[in-house]
Amino acid sequence: MVAGTQRKDRDLTIRTAIRRIQRKAPPAELMAAKASSAHLLSSILSILDDAKAENVVAIEIAGKSSLGDHMVVASGRSQRHVGAAADQIVQKLKEEGYHRIRVEGMPTCDWVLVDAGDVIVHIFRPEVREFYNLEKMWSADKPSDVMAS
Repeated sequence: MVAGTQRKDRDLTIRTAIRRIQRKAPPAELMAAKASSAHLLSSILSILDDAKAENVVAIEIAGKSSLGDHMVVASGRSQRHVGAAADQIVQKLKEEGYHRIRVEGMPTCDWVLVDAGDVIVHIFRPEVREFYNLEKMWSADKPSDVMAS
């Protein structure tokens, strides 16, 4: 009889905990508005395609860095093209409900960084992209731990 009472008490405690979590959970509208990083990446790639960005490369950095889940590197034909592509990303992501977007490099537009949270976008002029070669750095596998002898 004691074991049955303990089971009922435990079930009651679990149900109470679930109810408390549900009360504190964000509203369904907020959860629906916040998309996964895969959806964000897909949106950004689509925007870059519409903006006629060139040599677009998506790199998964989830296990390599805590900066985000994905990095996108793209080229624009000129400073004006780089700036316009970055503006389109910011504008369309804000329309989709992403409001904490940070942008760096807009005054010169040689290299513009758009930080959309889980996805970081780098848009370069071709010469600048070739100089920094971010794809090579971030595409490399993590070095294995080497033991000192």
